[in-house]
Amino acid sequence: MSGNSGSLRAAFVKRKLTTRHGWLGDYDYAWLCLPSLPFTKRSRRPPPFYALDAELPLTLAIFSGFQHALAMLAGLITPPIIFASALNLDSATSAYMISASLIGCGILSLVQLSRIPLFGGYYLGTGLISVVGTSFSTLSTANAIFDAMYRDGTCSSTTAPDGTITRDPCPDAYGKVLGTSLICSFLEIGLAFVPPRILKRIFPPIVTGTVILLIGTSLVGSSGALDWGGGSNGCQSFPTSGIFQLCPTTLAPRPLPWGSPEFIGLGFLSFISIILTELFGSPFLKNISIIVGLAVGCIVSGAAGYIDGSSITTAPVITFLWVHTFKIGVYPPAILPMLAVYVSLAMEATGDITASAEVSRLPVDGIEFDSRVQGGILSDGIGGFISALFTVTPLSIFAQNNGVIAITRCANRSAGRWCCAFLILFGVLGKISGVFLAIPNSVLGGVTTFLFASVAVSGLRVLSFARFTRRDRFVLAAALSFGLADLLVPDIFTHLFDRVKNPNSGLEGLFNSITIILSTPFLVAGILASFLNVILPREMEDEDVIDDDEYRVQELEEQRRSDSSQEKVNV
Repeated sequence: MSGNSGSLRAAFVKRKLTTRHGWLGDYDYAWLCLPSLPFTKRSRRPPPFYALDAELPLTLAIFSGFQHALAMLAGLITPPIIFASALNLDSATSAYMISASLIGCGILSLVQLSRIPLFGGYYLGTGLISVVGTSFSTLSTANAIFDAMYRDGTCSSTTAPDGTITRDPCPDAYGKVLGTSLICSFLEIGLAFVPPRILKRIFPPIVTGTVILLIGTSLVGSSGALDWGGGSNGCQSFPTSGIFQLCPTTLAPRPLPWGSPEFIGLGFLSFISIILTELFGSPFLKNISIIVGLAVGCIVSGAAGYIDGSSITTAPVITFLWVHTFKIGVYPPAILPMLAVYVSLAMEATGDITASAEVSRLPVDGIEFDSRVQGGILSDGIGGFISALFTVTPLSIFAQNNGVIAITRCANRSAGRWCCAFLILFGVLGKISGVFLAIPNSVLGGVTTFLFASVAVSGLRVLSFARFTRRDRFVLAAALSFGLADLLVPDIFTHLFDRVKNPNSGLEGLFNSITIILSTPFLVAGILASFLNVILPREMEDEDVIDDDEYRVQELEEQRRSDSSQEKVNV
């Protein structure tokens, strides 16, 4: 029996590698690659849909995997770049953090793709093309934690004669975030064994949508727009002394004051490139429009002399995990915020898995779907533990590649495995990380502003699934009261405990923890929304309508059946 299966496998591999059908199949590659030029006609008949485990031509598998990797790339490199900038780390460490993030994402995405059976009907992984990356919720919270560390003296700062405060490099702060996330990951592991139906009732769209909306909007203000103007490392405060008098620093090839028209123009060039790609690009280019924007911005800024190539020359040719290490520790005030982050990661994972199953034309309800959600959340929790050992902040399910599945009509896991291979390759080739690190702040800012705004739009889309009863509107208004207050007046809660004299270390840690939560828009809004959703009684009008998630499931199922029927008609 085993001999027969072995010979069948060998015949399959031979046919795959030696025949035209094995390499190319019947896919319309011209449809995927030709641009949408004005006054030209495109074929309206889309290529066939490749299901989860369908036989996939080798060229399409490689091509689709490459698309997935490029579509994710901007979202994967942004968090380590921002972390390194916030802590003023040197270029060698910064380049390593980018490489480690890419390698970790590739390895842990393979786990999500696998759907490994465990005990009692539980699984590890979704079995879908559910790739992982550093969540933007982690990015927003980590920035607040770093601010707290510099305030309480965990990290040192230098004060200039004119009163300008400059942060000193603090790699230990990153190690403390890694250690804290490592111990907090057990919360999400535990949440994986809670039935998905219960999680959906506790965290309905009115809660998850609010959280995602505030994650995106807060990052636009705290990172994207500041980088677009020239930098977020302190030069935006216009100090009168030190290297941050100009952006990005006075040591840059062409330093300028923050907000200079040259910086705004470079960022706008990247931004408009994304729009033009969406208007005229082929389906392939539309999937990687963020990378197109970065490439165009870098070409122009390089020709104009704004790029410092030192990060490229100093980056190693080959690198891997643990080339640089960080002193792992625990920052007690960060424990409560990181626990809240893992709860939000479980919420995000549920929505992302639903979206991935939808575009993969799989059921979005039932026992099999619930097991995919359970496996995905469990893999996220274990991934949070392992990623800390990989020197990477928590990695969670990414939804950015769902657009690739929808456009290419390829939901096959072979493409996902090639995507993981490309991500690991990008990380191992250290010079690529050096190139990413050399991207001017204004170019990166123009692109990430669009990227973070897309996250906010995703939050609005999730909110659209709510029924917006009076109860829902009340929960949303209460949550946004705190979230928007944080966004518009960022320091409103930072001085809450300043008048408490000589608190002991435990009390001071609690005060810092509360301050971090209250100063992070999506955390305080998400906690308040979840609390109100649990304690507020449902009104009579709510009892007569379908639950939010059940309503959404019915809509998705009807749409899926409609699409399937239409495709049969076309065939």
